[in-house]
Amino acid sequence: MQPIVAETEDSYRDAMNAVERALERFKNSSDVEKEKLRQELAGLRAMHDKMQCGRVEIVVFGEISVGKSALINALIGRDVAAVDVRGGWTKEVWQVAWDGAGYCLPGLGVSQVVLVDTPGINEVGGSTRGERAREAAQRADLLLFVTDSDFNEVEHDSLSSLVTFHKPIIVVLSKSDLYSPDQKARLLHVLTQERLVGLVPAEHVVTAAADPREREYIIESADGSVRSEWRKPQPDVSELRAKILEMLDREGLAIVALNAALFAADKTDRLASLRVRLRNERASQVVWSYATLKAIAVGLNPIAVADVFGGAAVDVAMIVTLAAVYNLELSWTHARQLALSIGKAAGFMTAGVLLTTLATSAFKALTIGKGTLLTALPQGAAAGYGSYIVGEAARYYFEHGSSWGGEGPKKVVEQILARTDKDSVVQKLREEIRKRLLTNPHSGNDDVLKS
Repeated sequence: MQPIVAETEDSYRDAMNAVERALERFKNSSDVEKEKLRQELAGLRAMHDKMQCGRVEIVVFGEISVGKSALINALIGRDVAAVDVRGGWTKEVWQVAWDGAGYCLPGLGVSQVVLVDTPGINEVGGSTRGERAREAAQRADLLLFVTDSDFNEVEHDSLSSLVTFHKPIIVVLSKSDLYSPDQKARLLHVLTQERLVGLVPAEHVVTAAADPREREYIIESADGSVRSEWRKPQPDVSELRAKILEMLDREGLAIVALNAALFAADKTDRLASLRVRLRNERASQVVWSYATLKAIAVGLNPIAVADVFGGAAVDVAMIVTLAAVYNLELSWTHARQLALSIGKAAGFMTAGVLLTTLATSAFKALTIGKGTLLTALPQGAAAGYGSYIVGEAARYYFEHGSSWGGEGPKKVVEQILARTDKDSVVQKLREEIRKRLLTNPHSGNDDVLKS
């Protein structure tokens, strides 16, 4: 085996392993996360299947009516795509096996080349179809961009966008039979030397007559008589076919491997970003829910001192729930230890909350619980704010893989305190307590609520 071939086959295996690792990384996501990430995960699984069977995907792009479907028919050798003179027939992304390609990825016993058709790039109302076309381009190994004349602005912008996918691109002048030899030469010069400079190499621009128009032939019989007859020439896609096979023979395995590796990297980044966002959104809801619960529970608890210990239990329950959001298991003992470590890191802020809580608890004790209404707002808001800080710090800890990283809990808490609008949080918590008191038929102290 030649060293270059062996190295390329190693790259192919490495690319497949990258796709498998990406799938494995998100295997343990929650059912809710898997549902939200379904489309991206499906794309990874489709790429894995593609790699396993050695499928080479060639995706065809172009405006409506430029002859994309006719080009596919000509390459396949039979009518597999409908050709509509009105244009815009292709409404969905679809594919067909190019059995006559005669190409197989080296080192793979079973391989297949498929042609993928996409809706016209300028089709009105094609936003959803455009997204599917973008996904097809991302998964593609080779792109064909079909035009029937000089490039317009829409075509240039679309091709420029496709170039960002870093895929080999062949530009096809599909209706070359409509031009005289001089016209065709001039058009190719404009395309290769002006329009496509910096986008597609000149040698990647080819011509084709996928659906040639009828021609009049003058036929002279043996007896010397002359007659005219209109005939439709056979499609001519030989230059395009030769260019495709040349590129695949030269670097087909490397093209497919690189594409799969880039695809896996992109999907991994997208999936990680989406999962982080989902978890952060859920974690924010959990933190605020428990902070509100603690504010109400501590503020309205008429039993002295019990509100302090009850509030601590709320923090522990919040941390256990947050761990579950990040798909981690955490015992109540470890959750209690984490809550204490965050509390210690919070320093003076925690001390202030504790003093407020103890002072109001003592007031409740002296008034045998009758001071609850007077202490509910300040004590509850203070306790809720402390819980909010604990929750935000715990969220950071879980988000970073149960680690404080290089920061340490004290530094993390300081950063959270610096970016938190305390007055806003406390005011929201006071409003929550006030709402609960207003809905409590036994509160019986409107003057306190209005203060």
